[in-house]
Amino acid sequence: MIHRHLGKVVAGAAVAVTAGAALIAVTLPGSASGDEGPGGGGPQGSAAEQGQASPRPGVVESAPDKAKKGTGRDPLTEDEMKRAQSLALSRDFRAGSENVKGRTGPQHLSTDLAELGPDEVGKATPPRRAEVTYYDYKDDTYVTKTVDLGTGKVENTDTQRGVQPPPSRGEAVEAARLLIGDKLGAGLRKDFKDATGRTLTAPGQLTVTGFVYRGSGDSAGPASVQDCGEHRCLRLFTRVVNGPWIDTRQLVVDLSDRSVARLD
Repeated sequence: MIHRHLGKVVAGAAVAVTAGAALIAVTLPGSASGDEGPGGGGPQGSAAEQGQASPRPGVVESAPDKAKKGTGRDPLTEDEMKRAQSLALSRDFRAGSENVKGRTGPQHLSTDLAELGPDEVGKATPPRRAEVTYYDYKDDTYVTKTVDLGTGKVENTDTQRGVQPPPSRGEAVEAARLLIGDKLGAGLRKDFKDATGRTLTAPGQLTVTGFVYRGSGDSAGPASVQDCGEHRCLRLFTRVVNGPWIDTRQLVVDLSDRSVARLD
């Protein structure tokens, strides 16, 4: 059995360790649930009993219409994000790139409002541009495309290697899929079985959060993770849906070559 240090444990937490990984079940104190009984230390009685006016009943209002275009420095609307992504994903770029599953087309990461240039700040009607970022698994590059939403032109394309931005939801899910199917995922599968009585077969049975692992700069590891940083590698925080956490932090999933390694 390998002992794993899980860091600080909050009051009320119970830790159960099995042969594969660590399951963590956290029980909040009674006061944390917002349910204060007599003598619980919280405010007691209704608003009227405390000499306060009774609150007025809530009013449900209709949601405002969604604008197709934003103005000034407003956040991008859904229509603007879709337009930016469509303009950024040219036919050639799509055909010559791969996503996290090895399919044609880059892995979309984010779409955000671009910063203004120094001479554009303070203008009454500044241009609205979007920055659309991708990860191309074909050659492990981080690609940023700047799109002018007014003219519909891609103004700039920046391609970098060795840059690892935070992973997208799709990348974390795919990393979990690879881990579940790998022999090093045996501990995860066993702990899930112990916690639920069911067999773990798909990422949808877990709540997954992914963090970039950059190789030797992050932590000592075997030769199999030395390409991380140049490759797209993730460590995962995994949890049974509506259940306990299962500690998989000692495992690294290399999404670029679709392999799993264990840290020292």
